[in-house]
Amino acid sequence: MTATAAISGPVILYVILPYVALSIGIGGLIWRRKTDQFGWTARSTELLEGKVLRYASIVFHLGVLAAIGGHVMGILIPQSFTDAVGLSEHNYHLIAVFGGISAGLAVIVGFVALMYRRIKFPRVRVTTTRMDVAVFILLGIGIVTGMLATVLNIGDAVNYRESVAPYFRQIFILDPDPSLMTGGGVMLIFQIHVIAVWFLYALWPFSRLIHAFTFPINYPRRSPIIYRPRNPRSTRGKKYGSGTPDYAPSISPESSDESPRVPEKVN
Repeated sequence: MTATAAISGPVILYVILPYVALSIGIGGLIWRRKTDQFGWTARSTELLEGKVLRYASIVFHLGVLAAIGGHVMGILIPQSFTDAVGLSEHNYHLIAVFGGISAGLAVIVGFVALMYRRIKFPRVRVTTTRMDVAVFILLGIGIVTGMLATVLNIGDAVNYRESVAPYFRQIFILDPDPSLMTGGGVMLIFQIHVIAVWFLYALWPFSRLIHAFTFPINYPRRSPIIYRPRNPRSTRGKKYGSGTPDYAPSISPESSDESPRVPEKVN
C-alpha cells in the first residue's frame, strides 16, 4: 500500500480534517482577539430591521443552545454512566429524540426566518459578505443533516453512543478511530453532518459567528445606554415606557448666569 493510499478517504475526513479545522479555529480565535478586538461582534443589523429579528433571533438562539447541550451530553456522557444511574438505553433514546427534534425545529424556524429577513429587506441584504454566504451554507447543511439524522434514527438504527460519540471523545485524546464513523451502520447523513461542522469550525473565527465567544462579564455593572426617540412627543413611545421622558437641561435658562437678559425699556 502506497503512502497516498494510506492517508486517503476516511483518514483524511475523520483524522486529518478535525485537527486542521480545530487548529485553524483555535489559532484564528487567538489571532482575531489580538488584532481585531473591535471587530469581535456579530455586526448587528437591528437598526435596519427589527420586527422579524426580534422573534427569529430568540427562537434560533434558544434552539441552538438546546442543540449544543444535547450534543455535549450525547458525546461526553457514555452509555456506562447512564446505565449506572438507572437510565435505560430506551428511555435515553426517547429523551434524545424528543429533545433533538424540538431543538431542531426551533433552529430551523429561526434560521429560515433570519434568511427570509436577510433576503427580503434590501438594507439588510447589502450588509451580507461572501464569508456570511459561506457560513450560511455550512449552517444550512449542518442544520438539515442534523435534523434528518435525528428523524431517520428514531428507530435507533444507528447506535451513535457506541460509534459517533466515542469517535469524538478519541479526538480529545489524540487517538481518533475513523472506522467508528464509517462502520457500524453509521448512515451517510451522519457523516455529512460531521464533515460540514468541521468546516464550520474552521471558518468560525473569521465570520460574524465570533460573537458566540463574547462573554458579557461587565454588562450587569456598566452604565445604561439611553436611546432618545426622534420625536419625544410621538405616541409611539408610550408602548415602550411609562410617562413622558424628561429631556430638559439640568440647568434651566432662568437659573443660569448665561441666560439671555431682556433689555430694559428706555423711556
